[in-house]
Amino acid sequence: MDSFWWVLIVFGTGGFGWAADTVRTALKNRHERKLELMEAAKQERLALEAAHRTPEPVCGCTHHLAKHDKQGRCHERVEVPTAWDENKKPLRFEAGQCNCQQYVGPQPLSQVYAEDLTDRI
Repeated sequence: MDSFWWVLIVFGTGGFGWAADTVRTALKNRHERKLELMEAAKQERLALEAAHRTPEPVCGCTHHLAKHDKQGRCHERVEVPTAWDENKKPLRFEAGQCNCQQYVGPQPLSQVYAEDLTDRI
């Protein structure tokens, strides 16, 4: 019965408050670490998906090459500024045709052939 009073006194004076704070802090830290691990796994998954995605044929104007005709003219509609303020920032826009020219330079090599550097005869 004597130990019962000691336990009652310790609980009554808040003696185990430090234990509750320690447990609460530990659970909070664990939760934050779990969230960080989940975010890192999500970023890794997104990076892997982006790495395995095939590149899309895009012109320098950022429009898909399907929007260009045989001569290389882009048929996509864009916003063209029509009025500017005193700092030369556009105020009004209207729809206009993209005036880019599709890249017509040399095509990149699909395969590279390199001869052997040593003679094995």
